[in-house]
Amino acid sequence: MSSNQHIVMLPVMAHGHLIPFLALARRIYETTGFTITIANTPLNIQHLRSTSNSSLPGDEPPRIQFAELPFCSVDHGLPPNTENTENLSLEQIGRFFCATLDLKSPFRQLLSDITATEGKPPLCVISDFFFGWANEVAHSVGTVNLTFSTSGAYGMLADLSVWLNLPHRRVADSYDFSVPGFPDEYRFHTTQLHQFIRKADGTDSWSKFLQPQLSLSMKSLGWLCNTVEEIEPLSVEWLRNYIKVPVWPIGPLFPTRLLKRSSSTGSSLSSASHSGKQPGISLEKCLKWLDLQSPGSVLYISFGSQNTITASQMMELATGLEEAGKPFIWVIRAPIGFDRRGEFKAEWLPDGFEQRMSNTKRGLLVKNWASQLEILCHKSTGVFLSHCGWNSVMESLSQGVPIIGWPMAAEQAYNSKMLVEEMGVSVELTRGIEGHISAKQVKESIDLAMDKNSSKGLRMKKNAVEMEKQIREAISNEGEKKGSSIRAMDDLFKTLICRSLKSIN
Repeated sequence: MSSNQHIVMLPVMAHGHLIPFLALARRIYETTGFTITIANTPLNIQHLRSTSNSSLPGDEPPRIQFAELPFCSVDHGLPPNTENTENLSLEQIGRFFCATLDLKSPFRQLLSDITATEGKPPLCVISDFFFGWANEVAHSVGTVNLTFSTSGAYGMLADLSVWLNLPHRRVADSYDFSVPGFPDEYRFHTTQLHQFIRKADGTDSWSKFLQPQLSLSMKSLGWLCNTVEEIEPLSVEWLRNYIKVPVWPIGPLFPTRLLKRSSSTGSSLSSASHSGKQPGISLEKCLKWLDLQSPGSVLYISFGSQNTITASQMMELATGLEEAGKPFIWVIRAPIGFDRRGEFKAEWLPDGFEQRMSNTKRGLLVKNWASQLEILCHKSTGVFLSHCGWNSVMESLSQGVPIIGWPMAAEQAYNSKMLVEEMGVSVELTRGIEGHISAKQVKESIDLAMDKNSSKGLRMKKNAVEMEKQIREAISNEGEKKGSSIRAMDDLFKTLICRSLKSIN
């Protein structure tokens, strides 16, 4: 395969999308040697550059480049230098997504400049599903667009179909509803919908932005999905049938060197992992604490890079953790209504909680952010209390770690539903910031998932270990037999090269 090709990538400006796009760029470069340009706004490009430098042994491959697209947040009533969804309110996030339409013109100019310089258009554009307009821009310069879903197939199909069809609006007297694209017996519940989807009626600002963008994304040449076909075979097939274009499952998209489980501080893993963020505690200290714990005994708790919970939920969670008596690592930040970047206050936790956990070495509280995949890789980590963001799900399952679900936003409740009902690797604690939670519920969920005498917990662990095996096999590239994700990537580029040759002839 000739390396004289250029691919341009356009992620949406959110942490959970930028990092998978960068990981996809690396995977493509390792597979093909193609030149790849990731286009985004200046501050996000700066973040991606720092991520590259902190997470690779050496510099980013020379053929992975970055291009800045101008963006002025104040023109849209947003705070100055707002180029990412992090730390924005729900209302501001809606305004922010609408503002991303301003990227259309500078992105077209970027593609035109590449075409003029190289004498041919890029082989393809790979855009986020929020940027359906990238299809039109790609066609205008003589190339094609691929849509990249950073979600799994089940969550993506549910999110796509709910937004395009608003099926919950047609249910008069029931909270249960079916979703087009899924078999009729698959019932969804209104509590699995984020509040702005629940209120959507097609005339609201979210619908006006998302419906046309998602519809345009379905006109792509095909979709890439950050999943493994073996772990959700039905969902991948349903997604293919619904969008009626090829779907290539090419996950998981994180460094394969991080797939090996670690048992000591001798691990060579990078403290900043592949995110470019600085952890609230050094990786060395975290691993030393984990080394003191028994295999599979630790509960890891994190709600992702952007989410937090209410003060009352935080108090109940802390109380339940103490009553459960299991060792834990909790990535903690200020509750809703307070400055997440400000100092964490002891009053948000039970009296003397942090000191007791420190003295007994039962709990480790990490402020703001932790080296998640490295923690999940450690043999002492037994269960993950998670918001069920797809990146977190894939990282957890790649280590055979079962999940206690507390979905917060986006497609996370759909992911949680699949983890419980389809995969059997999870139990759900509650849903969203409006979800009821008590210390008793917390303790019961932890006991169910972690007690060695719990048949449910044993089944969850067995199923998670099977998922781990399937994920590892999917990205195996040793010997003559290639894993399914490697074959999908090969097929993708055969398709693109054949199309390119036909267009020349």
